[in-house]
Amino acid sequence: MTTIEEIRDNFELLEEWDDRYRYVIELGRTLEPMPEAEHSLENKVNGCVSQVWLSKKLDRSGTDAVLKYRGDSDAHIVRGLIAILLTLYSGRTPQDILSHDAIALFDQFGFREHLTPQRSNGLRSMVERIRSDARAALATAS
Repeated sequence: MTTIEEIRDNFELLEEWDDRYRYVIELGRTLEPMPEAEHSLENKVNGCVSQVWLSKKLDRSGTDAVLKYRGDSDAHIVRGLIAILLTLYSGRTPQDILSHDAIALFDQFGFREHLTPQRSNGLRSMVERIRSDARAALATAS
C-alpha cells in the first residue's frame, strides 16, 4: 500500500501538472473496489459535483478502534483524490483523523491552485464527512 510520504515524494518528482493529474488518476485505479450495495444514499457525499461515495466501518478488533473506509466516484480525478484521502485517513483512530489536516496537505501538493472551485468544495465535503465520522466515533466511545 502506498504511504502519504510516497505520494508526496512522487508529487515532488513530477513537475508538470499534466503528469501530476495522470498520477492522481493512477492512484484512483488502486482503490479497492466498492461493492454496488455500498453505492447507497447513506454513503453518498453531498457537496460534490461528481458522484462520490464513502463507506466506513469502525473496527474495534485492535487495542484502539480505527475507522476503515472504501470510496468511489464516477470521475477519474476524484477517485484519485479519494485514494489520497484514504491513504491519509483509513485505518486510523478517530483521534489521528482529527489531528491531521487533509486540506493543508492537499494545499502543500498544490491542489488549491489546480482544482476547480467545485472540485475543491467536493474535497472539503469528503474531508468533513470523514472528520464528522471521527467525532461521532469518539462521542460513542465516551
